[in-house]
Formats: sequence, structure tokens, C-alpha cells
Amino acid sequence: MSKIQSYFKRLKPTNTEPEPQTEEASNSILVPTIQESYQPAQPSQFQSFQSPPQACVNIENLEADPGKRPSIYSLTSNPIERENIRRAYLLKGPTQPILKPFPQTEMYGKMRRFNSKWYEEFGSWLEYSVAKDACFCLYCYLFAMEVGGSGSAQEAFVSGGFKNWQKKDRIKAHVGDHKSVHNRCYQAGQDLMKQKQHIDVALSNISEQQKIDYRIRLKTSLKCIRFLLRNGQPFRGHDESASSNQQGLFLELLKFYSEPNKEMSDVVLKNAPDNNKLTSPMIQKDLSQACADLTVKAIISDLDDDYFSLLVDEARDVAVKEQMAVVLRYVNKKGSIVERFIGIIHVSDTTAQSLKAAIDGLFSKLSLSLSKCRGQGYDGASNMRGEFKGLKSLILADNTSAFYIHCFAHQLQLALVKVAKHHKKIQEFFDMLQKMTTVVGGSCKRKEILQMNCYEQIVERIASGEIPTGKGLNQETTLKRPGDTRWGSHFGTVTSVISLFSPIISLMKVIEDDPKNDAARTDAGCILYAMEDFEFAFLLHLMKLILGISYELSQALQRKDQDLLNAIGLVKVVKSRLQEVRDNGFDKLLQETNIFANKYDIDIPNMNDDYCPKGRSRRRLESFTFFHYFKVELFNTVIDTQVQELNDRFDNVNIKLLECLSCLDPRDSFANFNNEKLIEFARFYPSEFDELADIPFLSSSLDNFIVDVRTDSDFVNLQTISDLALKMVEKRKDIVYPLVYLLIKLALILPVATASVERVFSAMTFVKNKLRNRISDDWFNSCMLTFVECDMFDTIDDEDIMKYFQGMKNRRMVL
Repeated sequence: MSKIQSYFKRLKPTNTEPEPQTEEASNSILVPTIQESYQPAQPSQFQSFQSPPQACVNIENLEADPGKRPSIYSLTSNPIERENIRRAYLLKGPTQPILKPFPQTEMYGKMRRFNSKWYEEFGSWLEYSVAKDACFCLYCYLFAMEVGGSGSAQEAFVSGGFKNWQKKDRIKAHVGDHKSVHNRCYQAGQDLMKQKQHIDVALSNISEQQKIDYRIRLKTSLKCIRFLLRNGQPFRGHDESASSNQQGLFLELLKFYSEPNKEMSDVVLKNAPDNNKLTSPMIQKDLSQACADLTVKAIISDLDDDYFSLLVDEARDVAVKEQMAVVLRYVNKKGSIVERFIGIIHVSDTTAQSLKAAIDGLFSKLSLSLSKCRGQGYDGASNMRGEFKGLKSLILADNTSAFYIHCFAHQLQLALVKVAKHHKKIQEFFDMLQKMTTVVGGSCKRKEILQMNCYEQIVERIASGEIPTGKGLNQETTLKRPGDTRWGSHFGTVTSVISLFSPIISLMKVIEDDPKNDAARTDAGCILYAMEDFEFAFLLHLMKLILGISYELSQALQRKDQDLLNAIGLVKVVKSRLQEVRDNGFDKLLQETNIFANKYDIDIPNMNDDYCPKGRSRRRLESFTFFHYFKVELFNTVIDTQVQELNDRFDNVNIKLLECLSCLDPRDSFANFNNEKLIEFARFYPSEFDELADIPFLSSSLDNFIVDVRTDSDFVNLQTISDLALKMVEKRKDIVYPLVYLLIKLALILPVATASVERVFSAMTFVKNKLRNRISDDWFNSCMLTFVECDMFDTIDDEDIMKYFQGMKNRRMVL
């Protein structure tokens, strides 16, 4: 065998059965053998490719916890993919969670723990693993084998983890001098992220004009992508060939945007190099991901490692995939309550364990910790609020201070639905409204007839002077469909029926006279019979009154800056208004119904006559008048049921917690202030307020605080705890009374409603529609983040996005 053939090995056949030797087999191709696990320290060792091919690594799903990461060489044998993995980790930065407290370990008779202040001293490389309670070195993990690092001391910061907390000097020793393994790894990381220093860039001999053209081309593509992302628009077209008249929004916008500017038009599209046009789908996805990643980083920076509440819900998208949206509620540096969307995750199922695993994965990726969570807000589903296996219980097992609050807006909707389903007459009433919307929406022709009838009614009412004219008035309306899961939908249905009462009756008469559709004729006859009954008109106005009061509460609860104490106060206001209506509102309601009945020629019964249900015999029926029926059997009963439901659902909130929160109410010069109850509130959070160190100081700080704010004219007219927090930051009293301000923040971050999560799902139906139902999960998340959090996205500078984009991969050109 020749000398050169000693470095090669013949490929073995994949099948196990022996085959007869042929001329082709005896002259098989010689290939170089490469070691399966690459070891730069021993370059002379080689072996043949015997392992199965490895799948491409998903950069988005890389393990963030350093204690759980596999060796970087076990992730892939492809050096290009390995370089991309290193870039992804370096772009993300070291994993540095803040736990309160970090777990303690007994060492030589003393309890020791990791110190978060070490992040400030060794912040560029030091990582902490929650799973192993140990610290690691990011750069040594990525490059130690590359630079030939070895030894037990080096292994401790790469695979085993360093946890000898009393020996901080060993962390300093790990850094060493300029020739140490750590510093060589650190320099390798810096060189990797500086594309200008790469040998392929140096050999390519790129001119300055090419760099300028590349920057213009990249910025032009970025501007178009930012516009599409911010407005939730699709990128691609059905036909993007050069001969197509509609190449998709991205390419069409790129042409439109660059055409008036000669500097741009000379370097983009057909004037750009064929291998560097920056218009490919991969470039579009990379730029979108860069925009989304920097938007999330801006949100995490705004959070500033502070306490937050977790709002979670799941919904099914148009592709029949379960998507889980995650929103954080926190108090920002200005003292305002903020709710920010941080990601939407595809989950295989909606069990509590799957949702918890998805949340852990997202938090690990974003370097967040559930130890900072001080509240949970979900709907009433069993997988969310289950006492033993619900998501609430799984998070409480990790963090006992993450108090659960059932979404107030959801509870209010459940109370309305309960009344609609458990009161016989109200159930029949809403069933009739449901049937009405189904019949009207059954065909385009019926909708057009309803719109024409509505138009004619508006013209008549304007001509008679019944309604005024002006900008924005008398808009075209339609019949709204009620839904058990759509907040405020029942109120919208009732009001639309009242405003379209005459056009609906005209439409039902047309359908009833149409011989072509027997089923629709029957339904239209039933609806017409019900609408011409006084009882229907009475229930219509009764539900408008009750739902109108509740609708105001629903709208108030959906505000992002709503706090728990004010929400409870609004619930009390609604219950008192309902009670007032029950005591004094029947006569006024009856009068309004009579006016409505006279207007539409509905027979009004004599209230003193005996009541008898239609179609029922008077025999064996309890004798009572129409007045008694409408006032007692309908009016009083429906309102009592509504109030009882509100009492049952909203009194389940922790009473002790609410009593303590009420002491922070700034109204009437802090009339409810109570030092002892606020101390009791602080004891709900033992991690923040140590019994020996913080509680005594908090007591005296509260005494000083109340004297200060009661004598300060700036704090006189405050109405809510939110106003108090804003004013404290404005007057810098959050620095003077840090523990008091911490109490206020903990009170504010307790969730009220999951309206922000529902808004995310509304945006989901816009971003992922029937024409975009195959969008990948990662790109979908990028589009959702930039669309929902567009105000935060607007704060990201183009230069930062371009630099991040350049660092994601090794690009053909440099900035």
C-alpha cells in the first residue's frame, strides 16, 4: 500500500450480507477518515464515518441552563453549524438568573450560597445553573476544546460546575493571566463575533464601495421588513418570479421604497449581486428574528430584573395548533403598571405539565426566573386553576409567593352566562336572539335586506328630527352574535336588536313570505311571534339595563393599568347599582318598555289582569297579576340572581390580602392606613421582608411615610394605588422609602384580568390567517412579538438590528 493510502480507509458496504467482489468494488473510492467527536488536542486520530447523520440543530431551542447543556461537540459534527451555535450563545449572553434566595449548602459548618453580586464582577462570562446550583463559564464551554484546555479546574467551569461558594478566589483564579485557557477562549469568542477579522473576509478583498452598497441594501430591506412586521402583514407572494405582476408585499414594497431614491435603486434587486441581494426567505426570517429578539431584550431590560406576575392562556390557531401566549405584568421604572407580551409557544397538548414545561423553556431562553413571579392570572379552566395538578399548583410548588387571581373579566362573563343559562325565561330570550342572528346571517341576501331596511329607517328618523346628524353619527350597524366566551358580546347583541328592531321585523316578514325555504320560514315565524310580544320587549330592556351596568365594569377591568384594589371597588359599585335598580328602577323600566311597545305597535297588557302563560290552561295555575309577574318573577329574580353570582365569584379572593391592600388606598388622605395590617401584608412575602432584618425597619418607615404624604399637598388628590406609585417615583420618595415602595409594587403587580392575553389571540387571527396557515413557529413568534409590542419595537434602532443580524451568521459581506 502506498504511503498516501495509509491515511485513507475504504468505505464498507452498508448491507451485512457478503457480496461477490467485482472490479468496481475492488477499486472503491478512497475517502479520508475523520474522528466522530472532534478533538483539536489530538489531530492525528482519525476514524471512518460510522455514526448516523445528525439532524440540523434548531438554534431557537438551545438549552439555556448551563448545567443541562450537552457538550457543544455532541450537538453537531458540522463545523459551520457549531459556529452558528456559538454565535447564538454569544448573542444571548451568559445565563444569569436572580433567585431570592439562592439555595444554601452547608460547608465546613456554615451555610453558603451563590452571590448575585458576582455577576457584576464577572458578568461577561459567569453563568449560574438553577438545576445544578453551580456556576459555569460561557466562553470555556464554547471554546475550551478548541484551544486545548483541560484539567479538573477547567472541567469544573465547563461540565461539572463550580459550587465551592466560600472560595471566591478560585473564580478569580479561573480567569488567570493573559495566556490562560479562559482568556484564550474569551479572545476566540471576540474574534468569532468580529467578522472583519475572519480570514475569508480578509482574502475576499472587499472594497469600501462594496461595503457602503451592502449597508444601503441591508438597511433598505430592513426598513421594508420593519413596516411589514409592525403592521402584521405577510411577506411572500404566490409568484415571486421576475415576470410576475405581483411578487408579494416584501418585494413590491422594496421596489416602491427604493424607486424614488437613486442611491437605493442602484444597489437593490436587479442591480444587486446575484449572491447578495438580501431578499431571500432566509434573510427575511433572520431580519425578523433579529427584530423580535431585540424587542424582547428591550422588554427584559425594562423589567430590570424586578418582580412580575404571569398571565397565561392558550387558544387554537387557524392551523388547528394549540398556541400558548405569555404576558408579564410589572411596574416599570416610572412607577406605571405595564403588561408586556414576551412570546407565543406551540404546545403539543394543554395539560398543566406541558404548559409548565413550555413556560420553563421560555424563561430559561430569556434568562428569567419564576422565583421573581409574585402573581398568576389565568381563566377558570381546570388545567389552569386545579388545586392539585393545575398550572397554578405547579408554579406554587416552586414559588409559594406567586398568588393566583382568577381573571376578573372572565368571572364577570361567567356570572352573566350563569344568569342566561339558569333562568328559564332569560335562557329562552337569549336562545331566541341566537336564532335571530343565525337566520339573519344565513345568507348574503338577508344581510343586504337588513342593511337596506336600516338605511331607510335612518333616513326616516333624520327627516322627522328624531336623531341628529353629524360627523361619525348614524353609522351602518349590524346584528351582533352573542358568545359565552366573548366579553361584552351579550350587551352588544341586546343593543343592536333594540336599534334594529323595525328592520329586523321587516326582514322576518320577508323571510316568512318566501316559499323557497321552509326551515327559515318556520324560524322567522317563531322570531316574529316572539318580537311582537310585550314580554320580549320587557326582557330586552331589562337585560340592556343589567348588562349595561356590567359592561362598564368589564371595560374597566380590561385596562392594563387596573389594580386589584380598584377592581374590587368597581365590583362593589356594580353590586350597589344593581341593588339600587332593584329597589327603585322597576317603574322607570316599565315606562321605557311601554314607550318602546307603543312605537312598534306591540300590545301592552293590563298590569292588574291575571297573568297566564301563552299556550297554558288557567287551571291549576297560581293566580297573580301581570304586574307581579314582571316585577317579582322577572325583574327581581333576574337581578337577585346576578347579584348572587357576583357575590359568589368575587368574594373568593383572599379576604386577608384585600384587607391589607385597602390600607394603601390614598383616598381621603389615606383614611384606611393601618401600620399593623401593612406589616401583615409584608409577611405574605417572606423572601422580600425578613422577619428580623426588614420588618422592624418597615414599621418605622411606614410611620414616617404616612406623616410625610399626609402633609404633602402633592399627595392630596390621589385616587388609586397606581396614582400613588407614579407620584412616589416623580417626587423620588421611592428612594426615601424603598420598603414602602416595594409593598406598593407587590400590590400593583397582582393580576386583575387576562385581557392582554386575549388581545394577543385577537392579533393571532390577523397575523396567522387562512393564507398564512403554514408559517413556521419561530417566524410566527417573531411576527407576533413585533406586531403586538409595536411601541417597544419602534424604540429599537436600525443600527442595532443590523449589527445583531450580522452576528447571527457568517455573512458574505461586512458592515
